[in-house]
Amino acid sequence: MDTDFWLQRWQQGQIGFHQSRVMPLLQKHWSGLRVPVPGRVLVPLAGKSLDVAWLAAQGHEVLAVEISPLAVDQFFREHDLHPETRQTPEGTIYQAGHIQYLCGDVLKLSAATLATIEGCYDRAALIALPPDLRQRYVERVYHRLPEGCRTLLLTLDYPQQEMQGPPFSVPDTEVTMRFGDRWHIEPLETRDILDQEPNFAARGLTRLETGVYRLTAR
Repeated sequence: MDTDFWLQRWQQGQIGFHQSRVMPLLQKHWSGLRVPVPGRVLVPLAGKSLDVAWLAAQGHEVLAVEISPLAVDQFFREHDLHPETRQTPEGTIYQAGHIQYLCGDVLKLSAATLATIEGCYDRAALIALPPDLRQRYVERVYHRLPEGCRTLLLTLDYPQQEMQGPPFSVPDTEVTMRFGDRWHIEPLETRDILDQEPNFAARGLTRLETGVYRLTAR
């Protein structure tokens, strides 16, 4: 699974992961993180998520990172925003108000950029990556976020042998294994969502849960 995989998904309109509403779990739990306003919030593998605009509406400076230029273009068009653009070593920056999209590879974010982040919202990044890339992602992004940074992490947990990802299963034990040495982990809730996701049931899943975590870098 590489960049071309995701670019092709967007080109072919295979974006079943996109939600047409703001994630209710974000609305429920974000304030509990107490990320300073207008603290800069990272949204990795952002797609054209409505969550980006919601976070900006809370007063945050949002840095959304997305590899697909098509996804970035659709986000700004659908929100009737007209961004200014500039080229950087990390990729093309699209800026409109409090929203900044970086069209580039999240694994190539610089230490200087990550040092500016005070909050992170990860709904679709960790679970989008297979195990080897998840490890690289945690090392290249999470391990370089500054002390005190707060993350709202959403995961999925299901019998991995029943379905080929993405999205991939990331059980509670893996969250502890990948983050426990660098982050303070607070499980916030777990929900059984199989009856709300008929497409996943049709793919053969017999169990599907979403987990919500508050992580604090230490």
